Amino acid sequence: MRIQLAQRSEADELLGRSPLALLVGMLLDQQIPMEWAFTGPYTISQRLGHDLTAAEIASYDPEAFAALLAEKPAVHRYPKSMAARVQQLAAYLVEHYDGEPERIWAGVDDGKDLLKRLLALPGYGKQKAQIFLALLGKQLGVEPSGWREAAGLYGEEGSYRSVADVVDADSLTRVRSAKQEAKRAAKAQ
Repeated sequence: MRIQLAQRSEADELLGRSPLALLVGMLLDQQIPMEWAFTGPYTISQRLGHDLTAAEIASYDPEAFAALLAEKPAVHRYPKSMAARVQQLAAYLVEHYDGEPERIWAGVDDGKDLLKRLLALPGYGKQKAQIFLALLGKQLGVEPSGWREAAGLYGEEGSYRSVADVVDADSLTRVRSAKQEAKRAAKAQ
């Protein structure tokens, strides 16, 4: 299956081949449209002149990295704070996984173990970790036993709750509709 979260072929191609780009896109996916967030890794790689590596991002001068993300068009609505978060994530990956993000899910015992590893990532709370776990299972074939249960509602088959369910423009529309309905229901309570 081809990743289609950025809804731009060159950005989606990077997400499909680079686990680091996918993790960074998920990290950036807050307070901005999903497509903008998942285009962020591509924009960063274009500005760097090559694909992302955790070691380079972790060791990049923080002010220079923040300026790189703030350059127009900005990678995020809050480029300085998100630059710091991306660098924290990269540093964690270097320290715990030798800069190889795919080692997060390689050889996990089960879905609970994978969720625990994702929860340990800087910038990944419970919801983000569960959504990313669902994305791994639904779109990348990373399916340790119990992954759907560990992903919670985001792991449900046939659901349209999150980026884990976006595989084309139609599913994106369905996810947006479901999110709007959930917001309306929350306000009504």
